Amino acid sequence: MPGVEHLDVVIVGAGLSGIGAAYYLQRSHPQRRYAILEARGASGGTWDLFRYPGIRSDSDLHTFGYEFRPWREERSIADGPAILAYLRETAAEHGIDRQVRYHHRVVSAAWSSQEAHWRLEIERADTGERTALTCTWLFCAGGYYRYDEGFTPQFPGRERFRGTVVHPQAWPEDLDYAGKRVVVIGSGATAVTILPAMAGTAAHVTMLQRTPSYVLPAPSRDALAVRLRRLLGEERAHRAVRRLNIARQRAIWRFCQRHPGTARRLIRWVNAKALPEGYPVDEHFNPPYDPWDQRLCLVPDGDLFRAIRAGKASVVTGRIATFTETGVLLSSGEELPADIIVTATGLNVQAFGGVALSVDGAPVDLAQTIAYKGVMLSGVPNLAYAIGYTNSSWTLKIGLLCEYFCRLLSYLDEHGYDVCRPEPANPQMPTRPFLDFDAGYIQRAIAKLPRQGDRAPWLTSMNYQSDVKLLRRGAVADPQLRLSSSRATVSA
Repeated sequence: MPGVEHLDVVIVGAGLSGIGAAYYLQRSHPQRRYAILEARGASGGTWDLFRYPGIRSDSDLHTFGYEFRPWREERSIADGPAILAYLRETAAEHGIDRQVRYHHRVVSAAWSSQEAHWRLEIERADTGERTALTCTWLFCAGGYYRYDEGFTPQFPGRERFRGTVVHPQAWPEDLDYAGKRVVVIGSGATAVTILPAMAGTAAHVTMLQRTPSYVLPAPSRDALAVRLRRLLGEERAHRAVRRLNIARQRAIWRFCQRHPGTARRLIRWVNAKALPEGYPVDEHFNPPYDPWDQRLCLVPDGDLFRAIRAGKASVVTGRIATFTETGVLLSSGEELPADIIVTATGLNVQAFGGVALSVDGAPVDLAQTIAYKGVMLSGVPNLAYAIGYTNSSWTLKIGLLCEYFCRLLSYLDEHGYDVCRPEPANPQMPTRPFLDFDAGYIQRAIAKLPRQGDRAPWLTSMNYQSDVKLLRRGAVADPQLRLSSSRATVSA
């Protein structure tokens, strides 16, 4: 198209997934022209956006980091700034940072079968200018939640509160909480991170939860990884520790799934040992669901429990009746005084960055599509996406998806194809939700997300070993993957 730039691949998002996708693409297809479009003004995605106290990963960095680049720090449960530095150093080492176009928000993407490409409408977030470009492949690597706002329920009486209300996703740089009474509403990973981080400075921090979550202490420093690095060297140690930690994550998840009662009792025993004697463990650390029905919260070195033992923090389980001028009133009649209220109430899920997709003029209704191998959508040509694991380190899945994407491109090249469209052999195949995960932020949006089928290759797998067989070693050719050149459509 005259006057419109054309690229072979456009990657949307310069975070953990986008940088990983760019690496694999460069390595396997150095001849392809690509760019990363990033709506914000900086790389790093989540790890640049979130600035709340104590921001950290709840997965070890030997698996949460990239397979191709060792994690070199001694702390395996790392804080946000360390992870952000790791991402940006990785991008700089491989020249990926030079391919990022900042303040480029993709508003819409329209596929044309006649032209065999996508046309992207882009808004410059810094100037408001609208531009366009075309690409053969679109790779959506922006995660699954909205970057411009978090989820905050409607709390009665919020306007009456005379203190400060903040959401972790929009943490003010100048928020002074020294000597202040803080109430953190929530019980997920963000809340259990914020509580100990603020407790050292605030007068007191109360975590107010409607229902408890499973919380487990974990060492922030991986002693075995440190020893192996000295014995084997960085590269070999990284491979060994990564394999070991993948196996450990899988074993813990499988144990919780197969023996939920035993897992519940074991977690309770660990909690009781970490908390003060006589603490009401069953009231505040005994969820109504089984372990790993929702993600387990890891607290490095048991910092949450230490803050409770020191009297600097507490946990309250109850329902909010209303905000008051000076705090939060519970349905029980108890009032929690507060100078600052932190609404650690979760995320707003937004698939594909909110990009409006269409194919040959027809809007794509994501809820009517089915996920193909967890990387493409039925009926949507030349589009790939990156969604990681919910039951282990996100990046383990991202690496496999990117490898598969590059293998698919090679297959197309070798056989003279340039268009790829997944189509179920049985259009009436039973389907179920995209993710088998009970977390509130997923359930609020599940009806707007793609579906998954009841058989391969239409499953959204959460099993690393199965995905290794399917995505890394399995055949690319598939009768349900319609491949074509710009001139003639044939079956794979």
